[in-house]
Amino acid sequence: MSFHVIVPARLASSRLPEKPLADIGGLPMVVRVAQAAQRSGAEQVVVACDHPRIQAACAQHGVPALLTRADHPSGSDRLAEAVGLLGLADDALVVNVQGDEPLIDPALVRDCAQLLAGRPDCAMATVAHAIDDLAEFRNPNVVKLVCDSQQRALYFSRACIPWWRDGPEPAAIGPEAVVLRHVGLYAYRAGFLRRFPALEPSPLERAESLEQLRVLWHGERIAVHISPQRPGPGVDTPEDLVRVRQAFA
Repeated sequence: MSFHVIVPARLASSRLPEKPLADIGGLPMVVRVAQAAQRSGAEQVVVACDHPRIQAACAQHGVPALLTRADHPSGSDRLAEAVGLLGLADDALVVNVQGDEPLIDPALVRDCAQLLAGRPDCAMATVAHAIDDLAEFRNPNVVKLVCDSQQRALYFSRACIPWWRDGPEPAAIGPEAVVLRHVGLYAYRAGFLRRFPALEPSPLERAESLEQLRVLWHGERIAVHISPQRPGPGVDTPEDLVRVRQAFA
């Protein structure tokens, strides 16, 4: 199986300024992410960035980087431009590894690509893991999802789904109702990525602020790989950065 990894990276960040360039053990975070992705067995790993400073930092450490438009509304739009710049065939598999996931497991990247390779009925694949903490279940910053019998996503939400109607709230965590946390790792076919920016954003996407709901709204299917392990934490805030630096130390 051959697949490509593209790491979208945007310099501006409201909670952590210049996040892609944040130092983690002597290397910029985006370089750490790319290095982890390279260990997945991908045919190529490319950073798609919006600023020459990110491109220069990648070049300094031998990581290929494309300079893309600065006005993309989402990471998927940036990936679509990168797919065009790379000239990938429509059936090429592309994994989107977020630029703020320096602890991403390379095996998980490969698992996501492999799932999509075996699911011609799906336009995308993504990852989830079981939630076993009630506070996490209640947290609107934790995106939950539910699947059908074929492990295809039915819906993604910031709300508590599924809800156990006939019992106390903690019963939502347990065998009666499988509760899954979405992990922001995606695999696409390049042809679908090219089409994605032209799809009209859906009302559900606007309500939940979840881009993947646009895919479901337009009738496309998303295969879900359920990981037995919780992936390493991403970096959204200064406090997250401290934790990740400690992990590398």
